[in-house]
Amino acid sequence: MDALGLNGALMLIFFTVYFAAACAYVLLAIWCMLKLRREENLPTTALPPISVLKPVYGLDANLYQNLRSFCEQDYPNFQIVFGVADPNDAALPVIHQLLSDLPERDLSVTVSGLQIGSNRKISNVWNCLKLAKHDLLVIGDSDMRVGTDYLRHLAAGFEKQNVGAVTCLYKGKAASGVSSVLGATFINEWFMPSVLVALKFQKIRFCFGATMGIRRAVLEEIGGLERIANELADDYMLGNLVAKHGHEVALVPYLVENVVYEPNLRSLLGHELRWARTVRSVQPLGYMLSFLTYVVPAAVGLAIIAGNPIIGLGAVTFAVGLRVLMHDVARISIDPAAATHSPALYGLAVVRDLLCFGVWATSFVSRDVEWRGHSFKVDRHGQLELKEITSR
Repeated sequence: MDALGLNGALMLIFFTVYFAAACAYVLLAIWCMLKLRREENLPTTALPPISVLKPVYGLDANLYQNLRSFCEQDYPNFQIVFGVADPNDAALPVIHQLLSDLPERDLSVTVSGLQIGSNRKISNVWNCLKLAKHDLLVIGDSDMRVGTDYLRHLAAGFEKQNVGAVTCLYKGKAASGVSSVLGATFINEWFMPSVLVALKFQKIRFCFGATMGIRRAVLEEIGGLERIANELADDYMLGNLVAKHGHEVALVPYLVENVVYEPNLRSLLGHELRWARTVRSVQPLGYMLSFLTYVVPAAVGLAIIAGNPIIGLGAVTFAVGLRVLMHDVARISIDPAAATHSPALYGLAVVRDLLCFGVWATSFVSRDVEWRGHSFKVDRHGQLELKEITSR
């Protein structure tokens, strides 16, 4: 066999294995989503007081509703500390409106530009921590929304004394526009299934930014927020440090709602490239192999290499069918009441798979990320180096 024939045969073998592996993964992910359960896990013992630290930057979509959902908890003793770095931040009037609307709640705000590292979110949390009264600390992003039983679920996660930190999965809900729908679809049909598949083979040793709950004593034990002040993947590293110090990280069976607003495709891709490079910095091998999760690109590659229209059409049709099935299963598992059958959404699910592959491939081009109007360089250890302020 000549070199060209050999190379062609090797490529055909590669794409055949790639396609088979991607199909197997999606089938496993569908099975995991079908088994998704959010059983009640509410504590029966006394409910310990909790301090919720909310770093805020800019006027996120539905910011007032998002923040208010954390204030309206069915929980006996909790406080919320909002933090902004800039006194001219557009979010500050929203926070002051909340304080005015809910005077009976223990709410406060700190405005401070003090930085303890290049990760500005963690510096913001550090400023909030100065006002925290309680020993259970909860950190959550400003684009999240929760139900009134949220803190009760987190308290349940801390009932075991060996649990040092708790976290939650989250679901995406599009605010408006196609780009927002694509962003929410990624969360529900790619990110969440990938986590569930991973947890079938290993214990959780990290946190998600949607919710990071930690005991104050454990935070001090791992070196405080200063320990993660330069990390791009601050949520991952917080949970990882807790686990390395011999404590358990508990995944609470509660889905936080991420309100996704992406004004355009450029915004979406910038956000997802930052997320991709975050994962790449902390799990380089796993991230490199994650191309195996994208079944539509695998089918397209096999169709091109095989040069046989029957094989190509069969592979692409099967791949599209799997992605449509995943779409339906995810919607039913996450929110049965909102599940609908839409050809347009099926088409977006297929486009989303191709887009995911494109983001994955592009993430290897550089280590630059944009985050909340700032440009950073990420070193091979996941540390952030501020390059320049871009735009707000």
